Amino acid sequence: MTTASTMSTLLLQQSGGVLSITLNRPEVRNAMSLAMVNELIQALAQAEQDTGVRVVVLRGAGGHFCAGGDLQDMAKARMALPEPGVDAAAEVNAQFGRLCLAYARSSLPIITVLEGTVMGGGFGLACVSDVTLALGNAVFRLPETSLGVIPAQIAPFLVERIGYAEAKRLSVTGGKVSADEALVIRLVHEVHADAASLDAALRQVIDRIMGCAPGAIAATKTLLARTRFEPPQELIQDAAAMFSRAVQSPEGVEGTTAFIQKRKPNWVLQAS
Repeated sequence: MTTASTMSTLLLQQSGGVLSITLNRPEVRNAMSLAMVNELIQALAQAEQDTGVRVVVLRGAGGHFCAGGDLQDMAKARMALPEPGVDAAAEVNAQFGRLCLAYARSSLPIITVLEGTVMGGGFGLACVSDVTLALGNAVFRLPETSLGVIPAQIAPFLVERIGYAEAKRLSVTGGKVSADEALVIRLVHEVHADAASLDAALRQVIDRIMGCAPGAIAATKTLLARTRFEPPQELIQDAAAMFSRAVQSPEGVEGTTAFIQKRKPNWVLQAS
């Protein structure tokens, strides 16, 4: 069953365990307003509470992914903050950081499908996703330093995704990167020549994710996140305990039993 709904800046469609979130401000190449930032956080939080959602797909309407922050909207949002003594510019920027962190730490697999303009905050969303697919016409740019500002909230995820050296190069040059170069530096995982092949690749990635147990995916993402900051010797016992819980869990029992019985486990959707 397919269900569809809208927010003021997003289109949502849920079908077969997949929640597709489409940034829907095509008149400004899906530039992020504060409302869009808040709605993206809300949509993900709702998906994480819905046991029917197993994958989240992010894409943009109108031939572009995202042109970064909507500077005029962000200025209005800063002016609207009423609290005395609050650094309004910092608070609006921090909310975008909370968005990046929410998607980076999500227990759900996050796939971004990129085309056209991918700038600033859109670049950041590409960095925090688990799988990134791009159309050959995608153009990536970090324009912040050329505007006299900094890629504040994107910075840690940029370094994590493409490494310190490439992050510095792109940041200090206001870097512009083609889809092919993005593939070389592993900002994206696949580049496709046309929309049909891009959609086919998306379907293949979704099918592969659906072949994996959702609880095991969530636990694995948690463990992988820890490996960035903790040395292997400090993870041995925790990783062993996680493995023990997994192998004795209903998913673990079902997965190993299905393997022995040469059948698909029960989390794999069967054709009707």
